[in-house]
Amino acid sequence: MSKVQKELTHTRREIEQQPDLWVKTIRQFSKEKEKMEHFLHAIGQRHPHARVIFTGAGTSAFIGETIYPYVRQAIRNKGWEAEAISTTNLTANPYLFLDKEIPTILVSFARSGNSPESVAAVELAEKLVDEFYEITITCNQAGALAKREQGKERQLVLILPEESNDKGLAMTSSYSTMVLTALYLFSENKPGFEQTILDVSTAGKEMLEICANLIPKLVEEDFSRIVYLGSGVFEGLSRESALKFLELTAGRFPTMFDTSLGFRHGPKSILSSNTMVVVYLSNHPYTRKYDLDILKEIYAAEDRGKIVAISGSQDADVEKYSDYQVTIPLSDKDDINLALPFVIFAQLFAYEKSLHSGISPDNPSPTGVISRVVQGVQIYPFEGEL
Repeated sequence: MSKVQKELTHTRREIEQQPDLWVKTIRQFSKEKEKMEHFLHAIGQRHPHARVIFTGAGTSAFIGETIYPYVRQAIRNKGWEAEAISTTNLTANPYLFLDKEIPTILVSFARSGNSPESVAAVELAEKLVDEFYEITITCNQAGALAKREQGKERQLVLILPEESNDKGLAMTSSYSTMVLTALYLFSENKPGFEQTILDVSTAGKEMLEICANLIPKLVEEDFSRIVYLGSGVFEGLSRESALKFLELTAGRFPTMFDTSLGFRHGPKSILSSNTMVVVYLSNHPYTRKYDLDILKEIYAAEDRGKIVAISGSQDADVEKYSDYQVTIPLSDKDDINLALPFVIFAQLFAYEKSLHSGISPDNPSPTGVISRVVQGVQIYPFEGEL
């Protein structure tokens, strides 16, 4: 039983609304797809080669880390390359990450659009890159990024439905709907993507039902730290999952993330009887072999905690080599589609452990160690050119 009286907090509502919000978001942007396609097509006509940089701070940065491995495949036929670089890195080190002579499309993810580094990164790129284009995907139409004006040929602003602008401290709906919007923007088959999201929304609702039964058991387990593992797009998802647990439990439970192969290279030393491990399993048959290998290896360890395996398809090995299994029916979908219902598990687990620990999920940092919009950042002018 939770130590804090359960109620419909902002955070819980924002987690549970996601499957319906994904459908609403796609229906909203389906009315703007001609504008999206015209903007990208016009850039392609001008430039045979370009960089697409996904950027943001904190969870907004992890959106880019989640989607860029998938998007880079979708846009390579344009001669474009995709990468993820946080605004915190772009702002502090523009000379390392920006190229004056390479046409650059900076895709900024922002819940509020008011983070100092997010605004600074865009302003630096605009100043330092000769051919600069700006796409803002934000939950706040009144934010500083949404209000920037650079001209229709150079700027595209996509405002998400109001419900996505989370009122809780931790980003939940905002993360998944910005992921969704960026995927839709760069999709070459938007009608097909719209249909896929209906299936993903159904899977998201199934994940909510699974979590209602499973997570109360997980929060009662004896663990003091947690590790999330995943490959490809699931590396970014694992990083976001680890952050969500750290944020909502006020740092009481140290967290770690890694790839399935990378975990052996030192990070595996975190394993102990008090370490819970969550593994996101890929749907790709090749990548899944590596995910299953680390699952088996951890399961066989003498000094280990509980293992949770999350998958888009039934698998006898998954059931054999894990203590808890979460399976949603998306065996025919790409991993990036699985990331949306998978993140619901991570969010709800963090939320319930927050309550169980006597913490308020809406405000897990009452002393102000962290805040909804980061505070105390001094932005310095960058002199000179690249």
